[in-house]
Amino acid sequence: MTDTHIIAIAFDVLQVSAKLAAPALVTALVVGFAVSMFQAATQIQEFTLAFVPKVIGVAAALIASGSWMLNTIITFTQDLFRQIPSLLG
Repeated sequence: MTDTHIIAIAFDVLQVSAKLAAPALVTALVVGFAVSMFQAATQIQEFTLAFVPKVIGVAAALIASGSWMLNTIITFTQDLFRQIPSLLG
């Protein structure tokens, strides 16, 4: 196992984790921006008005993309397990 293999695996891990985090983070960003615009327009500064829609949006994004996320992590793990013999020697 060389440094190149370790760096390639680390890069793949970061890439897969970014892909898996993207649906929830983008949804939270969009919903948070929309709620902030609504709060600025109406001058309502209520904490639950900002929190509850984000939770609902992120939960919906996780439900919608859950099977894709599961397939992605299973495929990545299987690829890592297939690489073990070549990495050892």
